[in-house]
Amino acid sequence: MGVFLTILHDKAESAGREVIAVDPRNTSRECPECGHTAKANRPTQEKFHCVACAHTAHADTVGAINVLRAGLVRRDANPA
Repeated sequence: MGVFLTILHDKAESAGREVIAVDPRNTSRECPECGHTAKANRPTQEKFHCVACAHTAHADTVGAINVLRAGLVRRDANPA
């Protein structure tokens, strides 16, 4: 584990939190509304517009939602 992740895990533990690693690939290209994943969903660096359902949002927000969901799925699949 790298230095950053070691520090992050230590800080999270001391704050009573947990760190769950998720695969970040396509998290800002996958629509949080319908699940459609496509490069065309990111017409610009900051904009997200789903070509399947027309959902629009900031790409960072979409990525954050998808990372959170992936982390929650992993947490629920691997109870401590």
